[in-house]
Amino acid sequence: MSDLPQDRRPPGLMLDARLHLLDRQILDVDGTPVCTVDDLELHGLDGSDRPDGTQPTVVTSLLSGAVLTTRIFGGRPPPSRWHRIRWTHVSDVGTTLRLGVRSAELDVTWPERWIRDQIIRRIPGGSHDPG
Repeated sequence: MSDLPQDRRPPGLMLDARLHLLDRQILDVDGTPVCTVDDLELHGLDGSDRPDGTQPTVVTSLLSGAVLTTRIFGGRPPPSRWHRIRWTHVSDVGTTLRLGVRSAELDVTWPERWIRDQIIRRIPGGSHDPG
């Protein structure tokens, strides 16, 4: 067995970003839908923010945000429009991406919480549990 060549790839899971990550649904630890993956934040293994293609890169964050207008008209949304979910929160990559945290702990769900608290609860009967 010592005659086998050494594997020079870095340890970790090798993923095809387009195939395994982009446009996938993200579910929290309870299985509640959170958002979809619109883009990725990548860094080089040495920590550089601009991978040059000569070294393997790692995913540091999943990005989600209001990208419909940029998909229609082109361009990129400003960085302030992106909601980041750290890669360390991802617990499973399958047909969906599962997180190891609840959606209430993430900034990406603040618009939904704000609408629930500021609008829906003010509607008569809006604060009752539908179940």
